[in-house]
Amino acid sequence: MVKIIPTVVLVFIASFLLVSGCDGLNAAKVDAPPNILLIAVDDLNDFVGGMGHPDAITPNLDSLIQQGVLFANAQCQSPMCSPSRAAIMTGLRPSTTGIYGFLDDNLVQGTNEATKKVPLMYAYFKEHGYHTMGVGKLFHFHAPEGLLEESGGREAGFGPAPPKRIHWDKKGTSTDWGPFPERDEQMPDYRSAKWAVERLQQEYENPFFLSVGFLRPHVPWHVPQKWFDLYDTASLSLPAYLPEDREDLPPIALEIDDLPMMPSTEWAIANQQWKNILQAYMASVSFVDHYIGEVLSALQNSPYADNTLIVLWSDHGYRLGEKGTFAKVALWNRATHSPLVFSGVGIPKNVKLDWPVELFSIYPTLVELSELPEVPDMEAESIAPLLKNPKMSWEKPALTTWARNNHAVVTKEYRYIHYEDGSEEFYLLSEDPHEWYNRAKLPEYRERMDELKQYLPQTNVKWAAASKYDNNDYFVKQKREQSE
Repeated sequence: MVKIIPTVVLVFIASFLLVSGCDGLNAAKVDAPPNILLIAVDDLNDFVGGMGHPDAITPNLDSLIQQGVLFANAQCQSPMCSPSRAAIMTGLRPSTTGIYGFLDDNLVQGTNEATKKVPLMYAYFKEHGYHTMGVGKLFHFHAPEGLLEESGGREAGFGPAPPKRIHWDKKGTSTDWGPFPERDEQMPDYRSAKWAVERLQQEYENPFFLSVGFLRPHVPWHVPQKWFDLYDTASLSLPAYLPEDREDLPPIALEIDDLPMMPSTEWAIANQQWKNILQAYMASVSFVDHYIGEVLSALQNSPYADNTLIVLWSDHGYRLGEKGTFAKVALWNRATHSPLVFSGVGIPKNVKLDWPVELFSIYPTLVELSELPEVPDMEAESIAPLLKNPKMSWEKPALTTWARNNHAVVTKEYRYIHYEDGSEEFYLLSEDPHEWYNRAKLPEYRERMDELKQYLPQTNVKWAAASKYDNNDYFVKQKREQSE
């Protein structure tokens, strides 16, 4: 592995090579560690033109995908922001950390001995000579205090929101939709993008690690009217939906997915709101696409364009009517499937990979691409080999966890879900891409399910004391019973 070379040493080497008749500037560029631009987008599913959605207007995301590698089957480690982001920042699974629900950023590294052993991603890069900067939502809120050398912070909540709800006023969620406010300048993401652009216009002696966490399309789906005007509700494509989809699910699956605070698909159909919700979500996606574009444009026009790695991800997927509701928080693909794109220096262009990969591989992948020493005690595995050789096979399943001892194992062909009470779901993805037909009770699939069962975590630690999720009785009961 190549160690970070101090700037003074690089200058000396460049001078020496110039005297020797070599191209010292090129040599210095080759040896220079790459900068890193990390872009996190909250609650973004695959409603992206470059990911195949027929209606999405996302020119900047599409361009980024064309300039890099799209992992079209990336799976999050938990279908909720806090445990998913904790997994990304530690390289540890929720079943190892006990972070199954919400958790204060400052407590991520202290939940148990496993989290104390592994350095948080920004700390590791800072230790190896990187100047770390970040703005917006990176961890659950922003970042642990003092972790970033430069912090633009994050504005609280997911506003702005109108004085009175427009369509949805259930407690336990900020879900609502409709045009608001009047101008982009009133949105937190506008200010986050401007902060990042300013950082890309400055000079740095050391390689930088700049992170930008955008809030939209997290609920409420409020953005200015001009973004709604991009989409005609009459022509929007509805997601695939089967009314009797949930009839073959085990009782525990229905208990976990009991979300009365969220709109149901039946409600949206009955109240003629489904396409209005889609319009609001896609307007939010187009809005954030524009400000992602501002950051990418600033990078392209900076001196760092040729030596920066870019990684863009969302913390999980989002259901927009599939499986009966409008929510994340489930072990089905619409909730676990997350966009993941790598681009920039050394990354192949216009490559799409369908192998299931795990979202928390971002940390070790950036470490390997930056030629830093491997991080000890980490569970996440680098997917840099796929970036270096996109034609190679990658037969390793991806694993998602939702609360303690509930897991989904995903391969190219199958999704196997195993619950804490032993209940199961099993889907043949080539025949049933929408996961409508649970075949777990059919004896001809028992052998294959048992094979996938071997990938379930052997360690399923109790809920971390400070981690909680109170929006569903199942989770409250599970955490309470483990301490009795």
